[in-house]
Amino acid sequence: MRIRAACPAKVNLFLSVGPIDGRGYHPIRTVFQAVSLSDELVLEESRDGEDRVVCDWEGLPDDNTVARALRLLREIAPVPPLRVEVRKRIPAQAGLGGGSSDAAGVLRCAPRFSPVPVPQKELFEVARAIGADVPFFLTGGRARGEGYGERLDPLPDPPERPILVVLPECRVSTAEAYRALDRHPRALAPWPDTELGPNDFEDVAPGPCGEAKRALVEAGAEGALLCGSGSAVFGLFPSEQARDRAGREIQAARPEWRCWPVQYLNREASLRAVVES
Repeated sequence: MRIRAACPAKVNLFLSVGPIDGRGYHPIRTVFQAVSLSDELVLEESRDGEDRVVCDWEGLPDDNTVARALRLLREIAPVPPLRVEVRKRIPAQAGLGGGSSDAAGVLRCAPRFSPVPVPQKELFEVARAIGADVPFFLTGGRARGEGYGERLDPLPDPPERPILVVLPECRVSTAEAYRALDRHPRALAPWPDTELGPNDFEDVAPGPCGEAKRALVEAGAEGALLCGSGSAVFGLFPSEQARDRAGREIQAARPEWRCWPVQYLNREASLRAVVES
């Protein structure tokens, strides 16, 4: 059996970060939204009796989220050794959740190789052990997140919405972004009543992130926001034509930036996997 699954990126429509606690963790409030920029996983039983993670991106570390997902999953389920091919399309250090989505892809698909069912509750516990964003990618669509990744409330799927993701030439370390935030006292912001709320990481993001946000607004975006802790930025557009025109304008003016015309994904589309014989 072979299983092929798309692992979509996410954007944060709102992201507020609370002060660090005594354990070194930050509580958050956020609204996640899956989008159609995706990595792809292909899983099949390993021929040599060992887990194998292969990737077309040379920067994948040995202790990657896919390997950790396999290792932790095997503590709760008799999953045989697997070969997992990762086809990377989501850029790293961009705030788009590619590594978390890949880990969730393993948790969604690998249990199908187990001879016994794996309870969904246990999968979510494994997801939280890997990273705070991973449980969202088991939920898909749009969801509200609060606390330390343990509170996740699915929200109704919104109408389709064209968006443009822009990646400037800088990259952002999530750990460094949190350290920068800790130098600025703040409280958790209330939930917004608009589609886009604030993102606290914009206060500490590198200059090119702000330039990308301004470029999106000047190109016709109805709103723009940093993706997670950055460095990618996304803009909301009224139509695919307006989005695509903005992408061409931005790419022509800043050829060193990268642009992806994408759209919101509903819950069903963001959790889709195909089983091949």
